[in-house]
Amino acid sequence: MKQKPLISVCIPVYNNSATLQETMDSVLRQTYSEVELILVDDNSKDDSLPLIRRTAEEAVAAGKAAAFFDLADRTVSYVRPEICDPANSAPEVDFSNLPAVVGGRSIWLYHNEKNLGMAGNWNRCLSLCRGEYIKLLCADDLLDPAILETEEGYMEEYPTVVLVQSDTEFLDTEGKPQGFYRRYRKSGLVEGKEVVRHSFFTRDYLGAPLANLIRASAYKKYGGIDPAFSYIVDYEFFVKLAVNGMLYIIHEPLNYFRLRTDSNTGEVLGGSEGERYIDEHRRLVEKYRGALGLTDSEVKRSVRIRRLMNFLGGIYLKLHLART
Repeated sequence: MKQKPLISVCIPVYNNSATLQETMDSVLRQTYSEVELILVDDNSKDDSLPLIRRTAEEAVAAGKAAAFFDLADRTVSYVRPEICDPANSAPEVDFSNLPAVVGGRSIWLYHNEKNLGMAGNWNRCLSLCRGEYIKLLCADDLLDPAILETEEGYMEEYPTVVLVQSDTEFLDTEGKPQGFYRRYRKSGLVEGKEVVRHSFFTRDYLGAPLANLIRASAYKKYGGIDPAFSYIVDYEFFVKLAVNGMLYIIHEPLNYFRLRTDSNTGEVLGGSEGERYIDEHRRLVEKYRGALGLTDSEVKRSVRIRRLMNFLGGIYLKLHLART
């Protein structure tokens, strides 16, 4: 019988003790067995680090995980770090001094002595993955138990696919359903450039890390998170992958996104950082206009549409959170 490929689920952590245990549990409840859960604490000021340790140890004792590797004090070395640009080439970790991957579910804890920020920590998470497929998961979001098994099946069936996506269900701060976010209107195999172009003139069909399973070879070929962006780092990353391959879209809500006004999403959707978000969208469209063949007028139209959608998104967020 063919060995199932390893899937890396990365959780970048910074002051997430309120929701982190539930997020970890959603990974450990997966029906798919070959999973490495990687948590990288970005020098949190709350008790996220001891919470991870306690949750991981309890998971091993309960048989939910095969092993827990506490590497918070271990130095991680990179191959030729002086020439690495994370946005264009994946940093290569020297794994020779780190434990070997074990079968079944395993938990890996790393810690940054200095805070790297969102882009820096997400890139570190990606670089530490050893799986054939990768999922980035924010520390307050949740996964359906069947998501990894479902998405992995399509990755195996279609080698040209760089991203497998599923729909998202919104939850409020108390875990109550607050609507759905559907991916691009088509189902199954879709050309990535088609989805990116449509996203630039309607709404973001690519962002939200939890909704995407990434082919690791595509990440290694095209690079990771671009630190030139602050608020749309995930969107830019998935655009970069999508313009270079095929997507497989599943119209079933297999992931759960928490709506919060104090989150990165809350700040940009009609919040205090809305204008910076619009500026980042403008730079994003300019960066990929060549790959999509966009004209000057189309770039301007995309920015106008993004401003409108940002405003409407802010209203949606306020209305739904006001119910709680």
